[in-house]
Amino acid sequence: MTEAILLVGGKGTRLRPLTVHTPKPMVPAAGVPFLTHQLARARAAGVDHVVLATSYLAEVFEPHFGDGSALGLHLEYVTETEPLGTGGALRNVAARLRSGPDEPVLVFNGDILTGLDIRALVDTHESTGADVSLHLTKVADPRAYGLVPTDDTGRVLAFLEKPQTPEEIVTDQINAGAYVFRRSVIDTIPAGRPVSVERETFPGLLAAGAHLQGMVDSTYWLDLGTPAAFVRGSADLVMGRAPSPAVPGRRGDRLILPTARVAPDAKLTGGTVVGEGAFVAEGARVCGSTILPGAVIEPGAVVTDSLIGSRARVGERSVLTGAVIGDGAVVGADNELRDGVRVWCDARIPAGAVRFSSDQ
Repeated sequence: MTEAILLVGGKGTRLRPLTVHTPKPMVPAAGVPFLTHQLARARAAGVDHVVLATSYLAEVFEPHFGDGSALGLHLEYVTETEPLGTGGALRNVAARLRSGPDEPVLVFNGDILTGLDIRALVDTHESTGADVSLHLTKVADPRAYGLVPTDDTGRVLAFLEKPQTPEEIVTDQINAGAYVFRRSVIDTIPAGRPVSVERETFPGLLAAGAHLQGMVDSTYWLDLGTPAAFVRGSADLVMGRAPSPAVPGRRGDRLILPTARVAPDAKLTGGTVVGEGAFVAEGARVCGSTILPGAVIEPGAVVTDSLIGSRARVGERSVLTGAVIGDGAVVGADNELRDGVRVWCDARIPAGAVRFSSDQ
């Protein structure tokens, strides 16, 4: 197994405004673009050739990663002019693959942070002779996911849509977004039109009698599709809860990038990241948050479980909890922003303009 496809074409609409100027896989997590962690883990598993299936803001990827040699990889880039879905994206890059018809090709979704044992998934694929093997994970509440029941040998029995009633919850196993395809199966996906592997390719293969194998690996798994999840994933990488060889520093309560500045009495906890050129001023408290490059946290501000965009500014004594502040935005002094608030790029919130408590 020497090659993989990474699906990195999504628009990341659930992450806006973080993805207004930056494609989702390039948003920094634990100090580097999230995609760096995926590429590093693939390399550690023995992959040396990766094709990136790009679409949204496709021009951002190659200037950053180049030919991949800095990561010990050979990278190629294929851009969709029109979004083709997960299956269509696979078919669109098939010509760049080097594998023979029966050889395995790894496929990763570009927004999943996981501790998956990649080699074990490939070994399962090869030992069972499967056409496609899927990483499955168990979740406490599977109602938000498609269900993937398997038999006693791990062979996939069905792909079930999100359950609407308790009776429809027949398993707690869900599709975790990593696959091994027999190369020849990728070549059977229709070309030139949108195709979903989850809704079309996999059910179609099952109906045709193909062998789809599930491997349950319930180590760390997180879908980074929402701002809250993204911030949590970054913090988990910093604290060592999520594995990655690409974290640029020691695991611990905080990660301060080399050109960042932090006042001696500022307090950083909970896996907080302070990006290149960012500044955290005296008396500020930052917990479980990501401060992107060039951002400023002014004196006495309190930032919890939030993501502060590049060149953004949080004013003195402002209190942010579960907030997302877009690139270049300014939150004036003495504001209170609570869970779920998103301040758009370059917006300006005057001092004391948003509060959930008295101004006294």
